[in-house]
Amino acid sequence: MLVLVVDSSTPAVTAALVEVSAEGVASRAHRCTVDARAHGELLAPQVDAVLADAAARPRDLTAIVAGLGPGPFTGLRVGLVTAATMGQVLGIPTYGVCSLDGLGHPVAAGEPVLAATDARRREVYWAVYDGAGQRIAGPNVDAPAVAADRARELAVTVAVGDGAHRYADVLGLPLRAEPRYPDATALAVLAAERIRAGAPGEALTPLYLRRPDAVAATARKPVLP
Repeated sequence: MLVLVVDSSTPAVTAALVEVSAEGVASRAHRCTVDARAHGELLAPQVDAVLADAAARPRDLTAIVAGLGPGPFTGLRVGLVTAATMGQVLGIPTYGVCSLDGLGHPVAAGEPVLAATDARRREVYWAVYDGAGQRIAGPNVDAPAVAADRARELAVTVAVGDGAHRYADVLGLPLRAEPRYPDATALAVLAAERIRAGAPGEALTPLYLRRPDAVAATARKPVLP
């Protein structure tokens, strides 16, 4: 089964094609560009590119997997709207996965791991995973010091993700160089059971964790002196 994976929860705009079979999940094509200000401009061309790389067409897709965040409002919605629209047009199911799971799950190797991405405002989006890659805390958005305290409580031994690199001095944990951003194949692995079972598609509900910066005015302003 050919599956499209998209994630725009971080500055990395990612599109990938994976093959899901009874034996596992294999990457067929992958494109990733780090640009925090061009999610809308980059994602659709990258979807076209991975399809071309794999000599596939949209109608060859069986399902779409999308990273649900957490992430900034503007960037995150690009990936989710793209996935939801393609799923509706093609008549195929869409499945959501917490984007932090695409960082913590592949790194887990018997000991707890902290996954963190940059949430701006001197905060991080973070979650903690046990040695088997299961999320045991989060996702949350907090100051790095708060994430560090929680990580110590859960006996975390390593950190991963762009947020962990940015605030390494505060977290005080050994760092894994990769993945720096959510791994597309890992996101597909986490959705693979649903894909194989032909589970009904899901509404792609974003994990914003905070309100958008832009809000509607609550009172009318006078226009006359």
